Amino acid sequence: MSDEWQAWKGVSTCTVSDALDRLRIAGQCLGIRLVHGSAAIVGRAMTVRMVPIGQARGTVGDYIDDVPEGYVVVIDNGGRLDATVWGDILTAVAHRRGVAGTVIHGVCRDLSTSKELNYPIFSRGNYMRTGKDRVQAEDFNVPISLGEIRVEPGDLIVGDDDGVVVVPKQREREVLENALQVHAAENRIRDAVAKGARLDRARREFGYFDLQGASEEGA
Repeated sequence: MSDEWQAWKGVSTCTVSDALDRLRIAGQCLGIRLVHGSAAIVGRAMTVRMVPIGQARGTVGDYIDDVPEGYVVVIDNGGRLDATVWGDILTAVAHRRGVAGTVIHGVCRDLSTSKELNYPIFSRGNYMRTGKDRVQAEDFNVPISLGEIRVEPGDLIVGDDDGVVVVPKQREREVLENALQVHAAENRIRDAVAKGARLDRARREFGYFDLQGASEEGA
């Protein structure tokens, strides 16, 4: 594992969110939360776009055999809450193949399997009603959206207990640099406060508010 990849695994979505704000990059996925599994994921997006079923009916999940190990399956089902696009069979296959996790702009089901395998799923919720004969997988590795956030194939997906953020692949390095600066400053502030310093003074000393605000270099 590269040092850069290890660094990504060491920062939280909150820290990455602050870095995105500083660079004026929209990447925070509203309403998508961890429903079960390991509390943190980092991986590249393999995107899936779902559409309502047509006259020629397609499948919901046969693409899973083509997802590379370590990738995150990112599914755009238009935020639908009435038709699931991920269940126990997909969870079992994804876990066996070493897929990092699943992120859904929509809902999942069969949480008992994800609990058993500790497979991470982030979605708008869970619901038992199948998407079969209601929706179908239309396109793969195309730009999709998680609500208001655009996701390109290969973008970096970071998820934990606080939700999911999307980092555009062409801006990964600068986002990581800013995230590490935020992370380091917050650790220094915690150490100073633990030793008796005033919080307001510690924040000023370590440039907390500069790191929280948008930079002049941001897009």
